[in-house]
Amino acid sequence: MRSLYVRVVVITMYTIALSGFLGYYVANVYYHWSLKSYHDEKLFHAAEHMRIHIEQYPESIGNYLQSSAALGYQLYLYDEQGNDIFYGRPFEANDLSTKIKEDVLSGSEYHGIADFPNRPFSTGYFEDRLSNTVGVHVTADVEHYALFLRQDSGVFFDELRVFFIVMFAFAVLLSFPNLLLSARYLVQPIVRLTEATKRIAQGQYDLELPTNRKDEVGLLASHFQKMSLELERSDQMKKEFVANVSHEIHSPLASIQGYADSLLDDGLDQEQIRHYATIIGQETRHLAALSRQLLLLSSINHSGYSLERKSFNLQPMLRQTLQLLEWQLVEKELAVRMLIPNHLIMRGDEVLLMQVWSNLLSNAVKHIPRGRSIHIQAVREHDCCIVTVSDTGEGIPQEMMPFIYDRFYRGDSARDRRTGSTGLGLSIVQKIVHLHGGSIEGTSEAGAGTTFVVRIPDYHEEAVVN
Repeated sequence: MRSLYVRVVVITMYTIALSGFLGYYVANVYYHWSLKSYHDEKLFHAAEHMRIHIEQYPESIGNYLQSSAALGYQLYLYDEQGNDIFYGRPFEANDLSTKIKEDVLSGSEYHGIADFPNRPFSTGYFEDRLSNTVGVHVTADVEHYALFLRQDSGVFFDELRVFFIVMFAFAVLLSFPNLLLSARYLVQPIVRLTEATKRIAQGQYDLELPTNRKDEVGLLASHFQKMSLELERSDQMKKEFVANVSHEIHSPLASIQGYADSLLDDGLDQEQIRHYATIIGQETRHLAALSRQLLLLSSINHSGYSLERKSFNLQPMLRQTLQLLEWQLVEKELAVRMLIPNHLIMRGDEVLLMQVWSNLLSNAVKHIPRGRSIHIQAVREHDCCIVTVSDTGEGIPQEMMPFIYDRFYRGDSARDRRTGSTGLGLSIVQKIVHLHGGSIEGTSEAGAGTTFVVRIPDYHEEAVVN
């Protein structure tokens, strides 16, 4: 299997080669499209100047053409007798037809550079052919000639060719180690992330990644490290959840077993038997409530769970919830104030939302002192129904507020099994609210009470519960 390091090097070299190839192709197309005609015109003007000079000084035609060749031209002279005379470096291919020579000798112009065939990967500028020239008719005294010329690219580029070859060779030699180092710089963070995934798979979450980088790799490493912390927290919560469930089940089972064994004692009086049976009943009810809430929490956590949405009147539902808590309200002498419009319609899963109000109100009833009060208010804002449940209890310490939705979290001694609390109520409330696409916000002030604000949108796609 090829490593990412090798892939980066190969892809980079391939990109450089392909870019160079395409760059050469585009430059060649540009030459044929724009520069070729300009080059032809420039050389034709030079040939015209030579013609004028030769016609003025016909006796020096040979010396003049020889001097022009030394300045960087390849010249070919064709006379009426059919003689070929070359000045400067000879052409690599003498491919000019006799007809063209005779036409120029008769007075025609020849634009071989402008008419040179367009070839995608062949630049006409460097084609050292006699056909790749310009031609003019020249008269020296009574003699007529056809003069063909082109720039000698070798004179201008022989030295530069060596220079560019040396430069290219050293560029390749020096760029290759730099390419390897650059690829290593790019790939090394990915390698570290790969090692980090292996460590996470083994349950090791203490990772050190290059999060100080400002590029996409640094951003990926930063998100990966955050994911690692969330996975560690999730793993820890699962372990705590299992431990808490085991404890919650073990404690009442131990009590039931102990008191059941005590009931077998023949020396017990009726009062002791009644006391032991009452404790067994309490523990049994606690286990039943715990199992129901665990099943509910498991069902709403399931990815395939779907809400049974329908519209209903909110006020009767909250009144029904209060009726279920009536004996506790009377026992603790708690006052309840409810401000809900008579025809406030909410849309959602009626069974699950009943569980939300029941858990919030039962928590308020259990954890506020005797003689205090509970306030329930509901309003509509746009397409959202807002329900507020507040109490005048002692409140929850601020340092405990971030953890109140954690499963089995017990913020104070009042939230123990003797109150009938399982520590799952607010966790279930939060899951149900999020499943409806809503939100829940809890605030508390020491000595002033606690307030929970639940927002449920009327029309919202079911959220994915994690």
